[in-house]
Amino acid sequence: MASSQYITSIGLEVHVQLKTQSKMFCSCPVQFGEPPNSLTCPTCLGLPGALPVLNAGAIERTIITGQLLNCTTPEVVKWDRKNYFYPDMPKNYQISQFDLPLCLGGGVPLYELAYPKDHQKDIVNPGKTVELTRIHLEEDVAKSTHHSTYTTIDFNRAGTPLMEIVSEPDIDSAEEAVAYLNSLRQILVYSGVSDADMEKGQMRCDVNISVRPESTDELGTKIELKNLNSTSSVRRSIHYEVDRQIAELEAGNTLTQATWRWNEEIGQTEIMRTKEDAHDYRYFPDPDLLPVKTGEILARVQQDLPELPHEKVERFEKDYQITHYDASVLTSEQVLADYYETAAKGAKSPKKVANWVINNLLAELNERSLTIEECEVSAEKIGALVDLVGAGQISNNQAKEVFADLFASPDREPADIAKEKGFEPADSGEVEGFINQAIADNPGPAGEVAEGNDKATNFLTGQVMKLSRGKANPKQVTEMILAKLRG
Repeated sequence: MASSQYITSIGLEVHVQLKTQSKMFCSCPVQFGEPPNSLTCPTCLGLPGALPVLNAGAIERTIITGQLLNCTTPEVVKWDRKNYFYPDMPKNYQISQFDLPLCLGGGVPLYELAYPKDHQKDIVNPGKTVELTRIHLEEDVAKSTHHSTYTTIDFNRAGTPLMEIVSEPDIDSAEEAVAYLNSLRQILVYSGVSDADMEKGQMRCDVNISVRPESTDELGTKIELKNLNSTSSVRRSIHYEVDRQIAELEAGNTLTQATWRWNEEIGQTEIMRTKEDAHDYRYFPDPDLLPVKTGEILARVQQDLPELPHEKVERFEKDYQITHYDASVLTSEQVLADYYETAAKGAKSPKKVANWVINNLLAELNERSLTIEECEVSAEKIGALVDLVGAGQISNNQAKEVFADLFASPDREPADIAKEKGFEPADSGEVEGFINQAIADNPGPAGEVAEGNDKATNFLTGQVMKLSRGKANPKQVTEMILAKLRG
């Protein structure tokens, strides 16, 4: 457990594969799951004489990301060679950006629901925005797979447009780091610049961690944890590494700047190599690529920036009169937000639609291990079902039965299913007869209702619903009971 006498500072370098059809500097397609080394050419294999050609779409998507995160874009950006030798980079250098990246500054807002569920009631800095240093664009490296005695390399990934988002050491805990990653991913998916699927390697991160005594303002020695590919690993590794660094300092040892890895199997960090500095990479401008003027691209993307999650939350609260929490849940995924909005626009009560989507639809999908994308019940039919309840044509319990049948037969209409099940509402004459019978059978509760006991009113309403076999409208029943017994 980390000591309260130390301050933790965390910065993340998040690598995001952009959603483009082709690679960064060649025309090879960007696809996941293809046979190893089947999507290659002389350029992404680093063969002599092959020249790079810029992917304009990747540049545009990076600038869009910067605009959404309140970054500034220099008028002119350039491309640099980052020189190192490693088997996953056959040119012995990576084309990247050094001193003139596409985006500078900005920040990532931390959404409440982006924190781990067990931490959402204990958020230390609600409404926090993590400051960014820069966003630059580069090419991804090949995928290395380490076996017991050898390593294989798949160059399909090599050359994929890779956006690196670098934060300031502005994150205070493992839980904030998770919130940062989840919030950033939500924004990236909303904007359409990336699918940011960590399981597919489309979003990976390096975590820079330092600790220092409370009495010291200067940041401690930075330790980098390399290539983490899940929020669970990020959270666990930070907790472990912070405790390890504090234990070293309290033992009187000196920390050395280095690169470490997280061993998921044993739940520990392990040293890889002494950390390089920028000068170790011998950056210099790439002679094969001209600088890019960004003015025209910037002006174009600013005309049609997508709505961000927190902006959609505010709009949902205003337009559909739902709570902040419900709006936050419904906007947590772009597909879910679109689903709800489609259902709500055609319904008479968007608030009741929100309740149904959150409490019934999402629960059912979770039970079936389905995503909202895999849901075969259309949003329009959820809206129509909620309208049937609102109009008093079926009760809430009957609606749940109709809802279950919709999953079995998603092409059917809710009203048709309700009619088939005999869920047609009782007429007013039948309802009045049921009320009279309930009063006669329960003189005690009836007297309590007359004296103003609301619990007794609920009891009588329940009795009427039983007599009508659920066909009566409970709201109407309650109103008729009160009118009869209280005048």
